[in-house]
Formats: sequence, structure tokens, C-alpha cells
Amino acid sequence: VQLQASGGGLVQAGGSLRLSCAASGLTFSSYVMGWFRQAPGKEREFVAAISESGRSTSYADSMKGRFTISRDNAKNTVYLQMNSLKPEDTAVYYCAADLDGILSSVSLTQAYDYWGQGTQVTVSS
Repeated sequence: VQLQASGGGLVQAGGSLRLSCAASGLTFSSYVMGWFRQAPGKEREFVAAISESGRSTSYADSMKGRFTISRDNAKNTVYLQMNSLKPEDTAVYYCAADLDGILSSVSLTQAYDYWGQGTQVTVSS
């Protein structure tokens, strides 16, 4: 199984980025997909998750209204559109795949079976 995250970079505050995570080696449409992030010296935190079909989504409170998670099961890819970025959004962003897909646990790192390598997002003030 491989999850390849991309799309990170350096952006000014208020700007936007779109992250992508391409999955291979798994039946993508059977997995809940999530995005997490980890800033230096901090624990990994939940950003967003999307159900297998894409009909249901979940967001961390601080991301609601600014970030949008989506998926294309035909392309085995999950996306994270990030708008109105703030310096505190600076982190390494990881995608992850969860086979069990229990909605109440999608914000927990231990719920996920596979993780990507991460992509760096840096927001300058």
C-alpha cells in the first residue's frame, strides 16, 4: 500500500493550496480517508476525513469553513483544498486510510491503517 501526498509548498497568509494524496495497492473506495497535520514540537492532529463514498465529511473545528476534503474514487485520490491559510496552519500534512471507517473514530490517529509520507505546508505572515 502506498499513499503519496503532494501539493504542499510556501504560501502567504490568506492564500490557498490544494493537497492531493494518490493511493495504490488498496481498494480505495473501501477506505475512509483522512488528513492530519503535525507542526514542529506538536502532536499530530486531525484535519478532516471523508467517507468511502464521499457523501460524508468531518472536520476539526479550526478548519471548518476554510478547508474542504474531497475524493475521486476513479482516480484513487483524496484532496484537501485549503483556503484562507494562516501561519498557524504551517505543518507537515499527512493523508491516511482507514478500512473500518467508524465515523466516531475518524479523528483518531490509531483508527488509520496506512499513512502517507507527508507534504510540507508553510504559511508566511
